[in-house]
Amino acid sequence: MTGPLGVPAFRRLLLAAFVSEIGDWVLLVALPVYVYQRTGSVGSTATTFVVALLPGLALSPLAGVLADRWDRRRVMLGVTLAQAVALLPLLTGDLLLVNVVMAVQAALATLFEPARNALLPEVVGRDQVAAANGLAGLNANLARLIGASLGGLVPAWGGLPGVLWVDVASFVLAAALLARRFPVERVRVVEARHPWRAWVEGLRAIRGPLRGMVAVVGLMAVAQGMFMVLFVVFVTERLGGGEAEVGLLRGVQAVGGLVGGALVGWLARRLSAWSLLGWSLVGFAAIAATGWNGVHLTTAFAFYLGVFALCGAPGVVAGAGMMSVLQLHASDEVRGRVLATFLSLFDAFQALGMVLAGVLPLGLGALLNAQAALYLTAGLLVLLRIGVVGASAGAGWRRRRARPGPGTTSSDPGGTAARTPAATPPHPGT
Repeated sequence: MTGPLGVPAFRRLLLAAFVSEIGDWVLLVALPVYVYQRTGSVGSTATTFVVALLPGLALSPLAGVLADRWDRRRVMLGVTLAQAVALLPLLTGDLLLVNVVMAVQAALATLFEPARNALLPEVVGRDQVAAANGLAGLNANLARLIGASLGGLVPAWGGLPGVLWVDVASFVLAAALLARRFPVERVRVVEARHPWRAWVEGLRAIRGPLRGMVAVVGLMAVAQGMFMVLFVVFVTERLGGGEAEVGLLRGVQAVGGLVGGALVGWLARRLSAWSLLGWSLVGFAAIAATGWNGVHLTTAFAFYLGVFALCGAPGVVAGAGMMSVLQLHASDEVRGRVLATFLSLFDAFQALGMVLAGVLPLGLGALLNAQAALYLTAGLLVLLRIGVVGASAGAGWRRRRARPGPGTTSSDPGGTAARTPAATPPHPGT
């Protein structure tokens, strides 16, 4: 077995994340349905979704500090066990406790993600990061297909207690996979200081290429937020679909995501992480624009099944490229805080996109094309950076040869860490 899957520790990390994410999806699908069945209120159901979003914004600074200060495997293990225990109040069936459980689970997931993403480069090595992120994307989409299906089936079989015990089992299994140590070098311990100061130190590490990623991630997040609102309106108003069609078109994106995740490893051997990100965003924008404007030619449902399935592939590649760029340009000592900050940034701008989709005084067609244009703009910003780096790589290499020193490899300001093992300057043709 070659590539990241040839690393036993990565296989174990991947499997632990897989079963844990299945549990997350079971809960995410089953609890809102339970609330709606009990109340018949769309507002109450929406509240269940909102409480799952807020903890990510509030706890992101702490999550990054913990991922850098403590052993990352132990953070993940502790969070997973806490998630299992935090499900027990569901046995009461109380609606208020259902929302409390949703909020606690979202908060704990916020602590889990920076630790996992910061640990990944240590486990697989820098040259395998992009391929490993692609497999993680495939993993997440497969977990989504299985977990979302179970989230619909388990309540019909065992009610809310059935959901609880399936979810508990997934977290216990994930904890068992994380119980044994990973063979990686121990992370330098962050000096004991107030978490706020430690987080600010992580913010200072967002410089050079990472500073440019703030705009890219922000544009991606606004576009994603707009999509989550406009997609339902598009399917119902333009395609004449109902709940079944909305669910099917959302679900089919995971099929494309599986294909995209499988392709990332092959692409990562030929393209830099920057190229993966830039070209996949451009491709995603092109497919989205085709779908939004295709209604002028056809509203055939089969056509849109194909369009939204295709969207899943560049979506996963873009996610893998984005995460790889962030991981490779952040030093190990601050990687958890940098990743947590960008995840928080994504959540905040995604919420902004949801709001803009509802309040901008534009027609549906203009909003849909604006959403695609945001992805295109983000991709072009990345590709512009590739061109700048490619044009200046020779001069930068000559300067490093003329003035060697220990600082040239400390934070990789020139962006060379994001290149493939071939060590060629990144440009659109690689």
